[in-house]
Amino acid sequence: MANNRILYVCQEITPYLPESEESRLCRSLSQAMQERGNEVRTFMPRYGCINERRNQLHEVIRLSGMNLIIDDNDHQLIIKVASIPSARIQIYFIDNDDYFARKAVLTDNDGKEFDDNDERMVFFARGVLETVKKLHWTPTVVHCHGWFSTIVPIYLKKIFNDDPIFRNVKIVLSLYDDRFDTPLNSGLRQKVENEGIKDKNLPIIDDPSYENLYRFVIGYADGIAIASPDVDGRILQIARDSGKPVLEYRSPDEEGFFDNYNRFYEEL
Repeated sequence: MANNRILYVCQEITPYLPESEESRLCRSLSQAMQERGNEVRTFMPRYGCINERRNQLHEVIRLSGMNLIIDDNDHQLIIKVASIPSARIQIYFIDNDDYFARKAVLTDNDGKEFDDNDERMVFFARGVLETVKKLHWTPTVVHCHGWFSTIVPIYLKKIFNDDPIFRNVKIVLSLYDDRFDTPLNSGLRQKVENEGIKDKNLPIIDDPSYENLYRFVIGYADGIAIASPDVDGRILQIARDSGKPVLEYRSPDEEGFFDNYNRFYEEL
């Protein structure tokens, strides 16, 4: 079996955020795939609630310093890194004072989604892919976890598709029970178009609800993994009707769980 170079783009990972279905899987999948001989790079946002000292995050100067323009405004890209010693894996963090300094993840203390989550996810997507280019590392699989990572497949298919680093990459999208209730900022389509993305399906995100976001992005995936038994039923149906290969849900406690992912990557 050939080894893959797998880029994990994660909304959350334990131990940097509290344990959840998603944060546990991102951590364990990164470790398990590395142990199976794959080369792995794992990215997540550096949310302001992550304690940098306790988790021993440090800035990678040679990767930081680039400015990304989001909605006509410059935002500095800062790259940090930390290791999970027990798993022997490194995690790269995408940071920026405008988007990630607040002591929260995706909602405020009252559970309300931040108004700029659309810009934050665009910055995160661009930041991950620009950093991978700086690393001169060519992934064979890009696996996106959580709705906050869903702009990444669009970039890969429409902006970075001619870049030698990403030209032949296969995109996997994991579906979770991570629905948000309030639609993202209505300017999301314009911001995506400002990035140079042209696509006949862009009108889908004129109303950037959770369902429409996935209705849009599933078209860019090469494979879909059902990562929770509680995925929204309509999203599940969209995935199954898409004609894309689907890795159906299995409990992470089942024997051969991680080998199923390894095979899924190989079969794409």
